[in-house]
Amino acid sequence: MNFVLEFYNYRIVEQYLGRFAEGLENTLVAAAISLIAAVIIGTALALCRMSSRAILWRPVAGYVAFIMATPLLVQIYLIYYGLPILVPETGRWSEMTLGIMALSLHNAAYMSEIVRGGIASVSRGQIEGGKAVGMTYVQRLRYIVLPQAFANTLPPLLGQTAVLIKDTSLLSIIAVFDFLSAGLLLNSERVRPNESFLTIAAGYLAIYAVMMALSWTVKRWLAGPAWNDGK
Repeated sequence: MNFVLEFYNYRIVEQYLGRFAEGLENTLVAAAISLIAAVIIGTALALCRMSSRAILWRPVAGYVAFIMATPLLVQIYLIYYGLPILVPETGRWSEMTLGIMALSLHNAAYMSEIVRGGIASVSRGQIEGGKAVGMTYVQRLRYIVLPQAFANTLPPLLGQTAVLIKDTSLLSIIAVFDFLSAGLLLNSERVRPNESFLTIAAGYLAIYAVMMALSWTVKRWLAGPAWNDGK
């Protein structure tokens, strides 16, 4: 028992449960808002990327390439330090707001590729059928394309959500108190790295396990041609 307490003293962790709960709440809030924004922006980017007009798809292609080619850490710094210079009003925004913006813009690029794949999976015959009954482009998107696209892409969307939740740990570098920050606080005050980083790892592992289980459940029980694996 003494060896266990020397390696991982859970009694010390218990003293910081309130701080871990606060950090977890901030992590989940940042992830939830970023997810909603990323899906909305990503859907718009996907539609532009699939446009035949170069003025629409070229800038989006460049944006997606930039996001995927540069580290998220660099993007957070660009938003945190660069945006207030370009738009002075944003200098009064909180670290959480700027962090959420960085996460949203980063994940929107990945969401756009996921949604684009879902849109491409919709049968062309259904789209042509919509045209045949007189549906406009917007109506076809609303009633035929997007509902099926989102249904077909739910598993990868949930997988990207799990990645997004882990990415929130980078917000600690701009003074956002998240789940990682709670562990770092424990280590700085008590100098107990095992208790700090093992608790952080266990927390993110639990969140990831929940998201993967949710993704598996959705894939198992809901219908969608993109989930057909031939079985």
